[in-house]
Amino acid sequence: MKKYVKFSGWVLLIVVIVIVTFESIYSPILTSFAAKTVCSCVYVTGRTLESVRAEELQVYPFLPSADIQLFADSSVTARLLWQKKKAIYRKGLGCTLLSEQPEEVVRQQKIKIAGPPPFNQDTVAWPAGNKISEATSYVDQEKLTKVFEDAFVEKDTKKPIRTHAVIAVYNGEIIAEKYAEGFTKDSKLMGWSMAKSITSALVGILVRDGKLSSIDAAPIAEWQNDERKNIRIENLLKATSGLRWNESYFNPISDFHKMFTYRDDKAKFERSRKAEFAPGENFKYSSSSTNILSGIVRQLVGDNDYHRFPYERLFYKIGMHSAIMEPDASGTFVGSSYCYATARDWARFGMLYLNDGYWIGGRVLPEGWVEYTTTPSSAATRGEYGAQWWLNAGEKNNSINRMYPQLPVDAFWADGFEEQYVMVIPSKNLVIVRLGVSHHGSPFEKMAEDIIACLPVDN
Repeated sequence: MKKYVKFSGWVLLIVVIVIVTFESIYSPILTSFAAKTVCSCVYVTGRTLESVRAEELQVYPFLPSADIQLFADSSVTARLLWQKKKAIYRKGLGCTLLSEQPEEVVRQQKIKIAGPPPFNQDTVAWPAGNKISEATSYVDQEKLTKVFEDAFVEKDTKKPIRTHAVIAVYNGEIIAEKYAEGFTKDSKLMGWSMAKSITSALVGILVRDGKLSSIDAAPIAEWQNDERKNIRIENLLKATSGLRWNESYFNPISDFHKMFTYRDDKAKFERSRKAEFAPGENFKYSSSSTNILSGIVRQLVGDNDYHRFPYERLFYKIGMHSAIMEPDASGTFVGSSYCYATARDWARFGMLYLNDGYWIGGRVLPEGWVEYTTTPSSAATRGEYGAQWWLNAGEKNNSINRMYPQLPVDAFWADGFEEQYVMVIPSKNLVIVRLGVSHHGSPFEKMAEDIIACLPVDN
């Protein structure tokens, strides 16, 4: 009997430790992810709670069973055990996770947002608008249709790819596009880390304005009295800042989760990171660096114009009328992760880079910015990363060792969690967009290869 009581005591102790650990470490992260994701998917992209629970919330254990509540004021709460987190929607700003400040403080922020674009895109021809003419570029349309159909086929129900949208633009023309049931050309879709490439474009615009240079030291006051004063804008753009950082999405005590779960001002939190390497010495993919850049953009543009800046200087210039960037609770855009747009608008963004930063109405990005963007980071040994864009350049003097061996060496792409892609292939005059919720990878390389095979042979 004593042995049984002792054994039962140990079992009870283990159960208590497991519950306390889950409640204190895992539950805040899971509920934060659920509240913010559901808020954005419902109020920004127009999805249903049921669809988000069946797709996005499948990424982490226990999330699908979270108690999620939607309220009349367009806010969302998520609860697991005793932990509850909340995200709020504000018109023109999207959703914001609440972490440190009271909700009323965040809601009372005075933010000047951009006015709507001056025309209805459905009345204007592509690419400025959405009126699509019959493509004049010769492609193997029958074969291309099959490629696009295959992109939505679920070959393994235990590892679904959940493709939501695919679009290909060749010679400036939409040659094919397809959407999953429940999605259309007007559906805003989550880009996740493709937002990093948007942030890079905003930095480029400031370079064009003469307010910034890639070789400038990062204008961060708290870095000026230690070795971090040597960190340049280029180091932040090309992920070689040397700052200590752990990007892991599945380690509950990673820096990434400390930032997204517990901090209202993500740029401020990331500026506090200590140096681990000398600038330029080590390549480390980092949401931290991007959000520091987002804070620098705010600093240089000024609060009076900051929240209109991406819209008036980038999105509306190139017809990305659906795009929305979301700020954190301090008001700074979460430039690493939170941007939404239709598949066509993501394609327009790719076209801007395909056209060397030039759009119909004139130059948007500075001359040479795309070349700079697609020049590999000095510490990226496989030539895989430029200025917040992924590259297929390959290892120096051995381009065969590259990320996508079956695709052209000049391919570069914006890349987001759950297999979001905006790929630009200059040698093929091609932009490919793929959007979805894939937690087990997707056959993107094969799809892109098959799309290229449908183009005229001289390409």
